[in-house]
Amino acid sequence: MTHVQTYTKMHALLEQGQSVWLDDLRRGMIVSGELDALIADGLRGMTSNPTIFEAAIADSTDYDAAIRDPAVAGWHERELFEKLAVDDVRAAADRFRPVYEATDGADGFVSIEVNPALARDTEASLAEARRLWREIGRPNVMIKIPGTREGWAAIERGLAEGMNINITLLFSVEHYRAVALAYIAALEARVNAGQPIHRIASVASFFVSRVDTEVDKRIEAQGPDSPLRDLRGQVAMANATLAYARFRELFAGPRWEALLPYGARVQRPLWASTSTKNPAYGDVRYIEGLIGPDTVTTIPLDTLRRFEDHGGVARTVDRDVAGAHRIMDSLARGGIDFAGVARTLEEQGIRKFADSYDTLLGVLREKRARLAARA
Repeated sequence: MTHVQTYTKMHALLEQGQSVWLDDLRRGMIVSGELDALIADGLRGMTSNPTIFEAAIADSTDYDAAIRDPAVAGWHERELFEKLAVDDVRAAADRFRPVYEATDGADGFVSIEVNPALARDTEASLAEARRLWREIGRPNVMIKIPGTREGWAAIERGLAEGMNINITLLFSVEHYRAVALAYIAALEARVNAGQPIHRIASVASFFVSRVDTEVDKRIEAQGPDSPLRDLRGQVAMANATLAYARFRELFAGPRWEALLPYGARVQRPLWASTSTKNPAYGDVRYIEGLIGPDTVTTIPLDTLRRFEDHGGVARTVDRDVAGAHRIMDSLARGGIDFAGVARTLEEQGIRKFADSYDTLLGVLREKRARLAARA
């Protein structure tokens, strides 16, 4: 059946300068034509991580034939997972290639993450990023590297070598600033070496809803008389708003403008963790509240469907920067150290993805044994 293209909320967001990337990657979506239909409806990219792949492999039969393939019979589960992931990312990147070409390399990207267990190891992260970049062999792929302090040098060096990098697990404006400066420094290094920069792309993935989850928990711990109770559900978007304000500052002025004649593109902020964790909050609030130019929002499929059904589209990300400052100042005066919140969330994020990776290998091991027993 031919997909009938209609005007969607994704198209409306594009008119605001924001691209929607799907926070999901499943083989069935690629082969069924579902992904093609989403692209026709305005989808501009996809992201993946070990949690996403774990669910895709565990909850479907899409990968059974590849797992049974005699050619991989002696492979370790790590090797098998990487082959499955690389094949999916290549196939998805090929579907997005027309978007990539139509936008002259500005959009149409698919992301794959280095092993999250390497988040505190600069050299190992860079080595795996290089290997994945070579193995996938698509210009519209981004390698995801966590924005930990140990990741900053790997990010800068990877970009300087010509990779596209998606910096993930960013929770603080401080860490956002560091990876934005790493991007600018990498472009400067390439220009100084006489290398092109017009097709170097990067996004800085700034996590949202998890911030409210952690801050709300700390406010609740202060008891029913906490002076911060009115800040519940407010801090995540205030924090993201200030990150966007810093983005506008960093990608302006003489240093950045010196790169523009060489075709430099801004490193877009990407809003991650946009599904609402607290059912008391609106189900699309983290999408509606962070709309603005030169941004990406990553959305799980079920949240995207909700947004298409009843989401509102208007520029919101910078409508109250002063209010965002007031919220963060009030949080500090009320005894909650946001730097500590960010450190906790970073550690939780690394651990969550590392645990998902280990669980994924177990799922592959069990599924492999089950399929072999049926043969």
